[in-house]
Amino acid sequence: MNKIKETEQALMEEFEILGEDWEARYNFIIELGKTLSPIPEEYKKDEYLIKGCQSRVWLKAEKNNHTLTFYADSDALIPKGIIALLLKLVNHQSINDISEYDFEIINKIGLQQHLSPTRANGLLNMIKQIKNYALN
Repeated sequence: MNKIKETEQALMEEFEILGEDWEARYNFIIELGKTLSPIPEEYKKDEYLIKGCQSRVWLKAEKNNHTLTFYADSDALIPKGIIALLLKLVNHQSINDISEYDFEIINKIGLQQHLSPTRANGLLNMIKQIKNYALN
């Protein structure tokens, strides 16, 4: 099992503990957002904004040998938590593992169906951008 799958399993267990209480799940996601390292100011530019997000979400990746290091931030709590959740899975992981990862956890925890259509679209665009960094 690779590191991404191990992290996914640990996150799934955290969400299972919270049960179906979506207020608790949103609070957990918001708390994840507070764990993001500050993004360097030079990455808070329009070129790093995720297109299609209701809020402003910046995402930048740097290649280090065969791994990716991500930097992200948002001006809103839920999107910041969502990008933190995604990066908890893929940050500092191999480019190959990231490119092959399916982000199925989003469906398993029911996140996408508990978001507004614009936030769900933003989530998909976050995943798409993470994949683009891994594939390019």
